[in-house]
Amino acid sequence: MRSTTRNFVDNAARGLADDKLQAALGRLSQGFPVKRLETISRLPEFEQLRDDAIAIKRHTLENLDSYLERYEENAKVSGAHVHWARDGDDAREIILGICRDAGAKTVTKGKSMVSEEIGINEFLADNGVEPIETDLGEYIIQLRDEPPSHIIAPAIHLSGAQVADTFKESHDELDADRDLSEPRTLLEEARAILRKKFLAADVGITGANMLIAETGTSVIVTNEGNGDLTQTLPKTHIVIASIEKVVPTLEDAATILRILARSATGQDITVYTTYSTGPKRADDLDGPENYHVVILDNGRSSLLGGEFEDMLRCIKCAACLNHCPVYKAIGGHAYGWVYSGPMGAVLAPALLGLGETHHLPSASSLCGRCQDVCPMRIPLPRLLRQWRRRWFETGGEDTKTRLGLAAWAFLAKRPALYRPLMAIGTSVLKLCGGGGRRFPILPRPEGGSFVDQWKRGKR
Repeated sequence: MRSTTRNFVDNAARGLADDKLQAALGRLSQGFPVKRLETISRLPEFEQLRDDAIAIKRHTLENLDSYLERYEENAKVSGAHVHWARDGDDAREIILGICRDAGAKTVTKGKSMVSEEIGINEFLADNGVEPIETDLGEYIIQLRDEPPSHIIAPAIHLSGAQVADTFKESHDELDADRDLSEPRTLLEEARAILRKKFLAADVGITGANMLIAETGTSVIVTNEGNGDLTQTLPKTHIVIASIEKVVPTLEDAATILRILARSATGQDITVYTTYSTGPKRADDLDGPENYHVVILDNGRSSLLGGEFEDMLRCIKCAACLNHCPVYKAIGGHAYGWVYSGPMGAVLAPALLGLGETHHLPSASSLCGRCQDVCPMRIPLPRLLRQWRRRWFETGGEDTKTRLGLAAWAFLAKRPALYRPLMAIGTSVLKLCGGGGRRFPILPRPEGGSFVDQWKRGKR
């Protein structure tokens, strides 16, 4: 996926001005965050499970080479072909080669953020292979030629009416006057269209939530049957996963699964949790004849042992997005790449470079809510500050910003000077700021400063 992270400021301004997007984002607070609270309240051992899962991931990262080799060895025993991709170019060429060997004209796809990361859809289409997204949300945004705006709910930025309009425009062979006002009707129409695609596909591509070293197994979690149809109906199944997805054992995978769905969608467990180990065997009722796994680095190994290694614990649950005030104000497209919200603001600089993405670490209030809800307790605020520091130390900020920060730092270290000057500034904003006043773009303060209010509260 082509990055537009350099345009973050303009992207965010468009998001704030988009009334339909604002209405869609307003519903987010009443969805996943509420359900998360409800489901973890029913599991007394949730915090202990978090501790256990963190220990598993830390141990795995400390021994990543060994577990990746063990995964490859056991996957090959089951009949799988394992491919190693240094970067997106390698991964795309490997996948295209497998598709050509299979004589593929169409490829069905389960939802995969890594496939978005490497832009596999555009690449396959440019080389004569039609990719078809089969997750409902991904299918909708593919019809609209849009990237996902959320890790687990890629079309969360759209209303039902917008989806209905998209279906009527894209499925123009159907009755133009059909009623698509109910979600179930939209689902049934997509199911009917996609069922034919499933049956005709030559290759199926899925991601993997985990790769299990002990057995050479890949795991996907979904709430739609599309994931299973994608990997069992075509003759060839391709799994693409990044290196940090490996875990040592089946038991470790089960531990992480117990916190994954609860953190992501607020479910005890997803509707489907599917384990795949190699191609179809003689006594299997279904499954692919050929099973390939593409393991992608794409810059992740450079994080090992460094100050950003904690980010490799991420299990892509999107809890940080669901609770982030900045994400809920501007939406995922503003971030300009496949990963958004707090986790994207940390991961994108690591994978794309800080020069391309330097706006993203500053797109945070550092309230710390993301770290609180992260099932892996990734210290996202600290990592965001580290990226900010790196950008400042490279001289990346313009002269005006650097002088402004220097002036603020000078005053902040001198409370006796800082407080009266801030009091004057607050008084000026009360007189001139806010809508209908001289400087409407500036907010009009309400009440006194924090220190003033704190002093009044102690009286």
